[in-house]
Amino acid sequence: MGSRLIRRCRNALVVAVLTVVTVATPGVPTPPHGAAAAAVPLFDPAPARAGLQRLLPSRAAQFTLIPVEEPGSGDYFSVSGGAGAIQVRGTSPATLLTGVGWYLERVAGVDIGWPGDSVGRLPVTLPAVPGTITRSANVPHRYALNDTDEGYSGAYRDFASYRRDIDLMALHGVNEVFVPTGAEYPYYRALQEFGYDAAELRAWIPGPAHQAWWLLQNMSGFGGPVSERLIEARAALGSRIANHLRAMGMTPVLPGFFGTVPPDFAARNPGAVTVPQGRWVGFARPDWLDPTGPVFAELAAAYYRAQRHRFGDSDMFKMDLLHEGGTPGPVDVARAAQAVQRALDTARPGATWVMLGWQNNPSATLLSGVDRSRVLIVDGLSDRYEGLDREAQWGGAPYAFGSIANFGGHTSMGANTGVWTDRFHAWLNRPDSALRGIAYLPEGTGGNPASFDLLTELAWEPGPVDQRAWFAAYAARRYGGADPHAAAAWEQLRLGPYSGASGTWSEPQDSLFAARPSLTAVKAARWSPTAMRYDAGTVERALSELLQVAPALRYSDAYRFDLVDVARQALTNRGRLLLPRIRAAYETEDLEGFRALVREWNAAEELLGRLVASDRRFLLGPWLADARSWGADAEESDRLEYDARSILTTWADRGPSENGGLHDYANREWDGLVRDVYGPRWADYFASLDTALVRGTAPVAVDWFARDDAWAHGRQVYPTSPVGDPVALAGEVGEALAVATAAGP
Repeated sequence: MGSRLIRRCRNALVVAVLTVVTVATPGVPTPPHGAAAAAVPLFDPAPARAGLQRLLPSRAAQFTLIPVEEPGSGDYFSVSGGAGAIQVRGTSPATLLTGVGWYLERVAGVDIGWPGDSVGRLPVTLPAVPGTITRSANVPHRYALNDTDEGYSGAYRDFASYRRDIDLMALHGVNEVFVPTGAEYPYYRALQEFGYDAAELRAWIPGPAHQAWWLLQNMSGFGGPVSERLIEARAALGSRIANHLRAMGMTPVLPGFFGTVPPDFAARNPGAVTVPQGRWVGFARPDWLDPTGPVFAELAAAYYRAQRHRFGDSDMFKMDLLHEGGTPGPVDVARAAQAVQRALDTARPGATWVMLGWQNNPSATLLSGVDRSRVLIVDGLSDRYEGLDREAQWGGAPYAFGSIANFGGHTSMGANTGVWTDRFHAWLNRPDSALRGIAYLPEGTGGNPASFDLLTELAWEPGPVDQRAWFAAYAARRYGGADPHAAAAWEQLRLGPYSGASGTWSEPQDSLFAARPSLTAVKAARWSPTAMRYDAGTVERALSELLQVAPALRYSDAYRFDLVDVARQALTNRGRLLLPRIRAAYETEDLEGFRALVREWNAAEELLGRLVASDRRFLLGPWLADARSWGADAEESDRLEYDARSILTTWADRGPSENGGLHDYANREWDGLVRDVYGPRWADYFASLDTALVRGTAPVAVDWFARDDAWAHGRQVYPTSPVGDPVALAGEVGEALAVATAAGP
């Protein structure tokens, strides 16, 4: 649908006559061949070739990438060829890379994950393909990225970073990607035609790290004002991202317009009717312009004109009315939805309206007002609850099976992968199934590479996936070679963090080391699970096994990332055993026992800080340096750095942070945060309890927000390169955990 239309409308640069010989795969349509593959205008494979060169610079020349026509059944690829002469046929540049990815995993036995890779284990001459491998996508929509991704994955990345992510998504079969970068531009331009000056709008637009929640109509202004230069620079970046996706044959999913307006819009525009939207966790929400009124269509047209001018065309637009508590007031929701879709269709005839399946969104009332055949609901809750019937709930509207296996970019390992493998094909094969896609929707990307691999693979497997067999195969390719200890490690991780069941949660528990200090703390973020979701021993056993992996496999980037990540998780899980013991010692006034346990806690957090400092994916320094790099002067750089620091800690000002519960929502165990935020918080808290025990007084109350807000406004520079040996540090974690286990409770 989306990517297919763009692909067929794109100016074709290649004409090919192909004879494709394939080995039929049960349940997979045979691609066109012979007379059916007569000379037809096809696409330019050059973007795929460039992506392959970026991913495999020393082996790219051994691949021949051949465009083929897309049959009515949808995207497919085939892989064949002898040693050092691999032929990949595919229906788009992105699908060619998907074929390359399939070859690397299934034939060459290596992995390029998000993050971590083992391509250094590839032989000089790539191995031959036994026969021909063919795969067809079983769903047309392979969607990626949550509305919040830019805020929690890094709003200040450069184009090379985004391009790398797109390469990885293409390698794993994704064909539709949400692009919010620069989304402030059409608002900024269009609203100047409706009574607002530039300065007012720049104050209304939040800082880049917080813009996702403005686009969701939850808040405005925080982290601003933004400069015109910043608006232009972000629009230029967003345009490059969208153009790169188009070149890859992927669909850039752009934000649509559904009525978010600045204050006083009705007073400045006769005939306009606006509805106050109340508050969202302490923030005043922007007003909603009634889509059924006479001014909405005019503003929507101006918005889409400005968007098209800067970002080009798309046929998929993401927007959600009345998200997380908005109020319709006197507006008829069905008629409002109809008007929103009409405005979109006027600007982009035939476009698909993408909605997020989240909480009660979209409502049956809203869906009753739209042409559901031109809607795609990306379901964020497919694996979270029991008894789901999306066909009945959404009236047959097309939807994508999705998961939000991570909230706020937490560094926690795990996902409900067994639910994915049990449900996806079962739902797809229902007689009345409206399932048309998969949706990779973590709130922050760049972690849990196994989850990304598995969820995206579902769209290319003709039948159900055996979860146990999948993890065994993943273990073999992840480090570039079969190893019994790697296999044992990933079997433990499958049984532990990746064994999450539906019913309540879609993500694992977060870290108590990152929590606001309290003897009764059970989570760091307000909406996180309150207890372990699996046996903590599985991660400790996985760490022990990883430390015994064959020396030849220990030098891959994937191994070193996973080793740090598993050691981090094992150490973090131990904190959940320690804190109740510390509390018991305090409440029984066992001063010596209390001090011994506190020493163990502080030592664990200090070791955690050194561990995460050894891998670049766990460094705070690049996050802050990227933010500062966007500033035109010191003042703007300071403002942008605060935007980047606050999203990870306080999130906002005191009201939303404390009363709204947003503080530490995006907690993550990174160097810098562990060392200068989390560790000192707990050390000072325990010191105050120690004093209270000695003196027989109540502990001194601490204004935690004031402390964290001071750090968020700070300017300390953090390392941008890792320090320390991750293997040695993971070994130190293993030894510490073994000693603690031997000591017992």
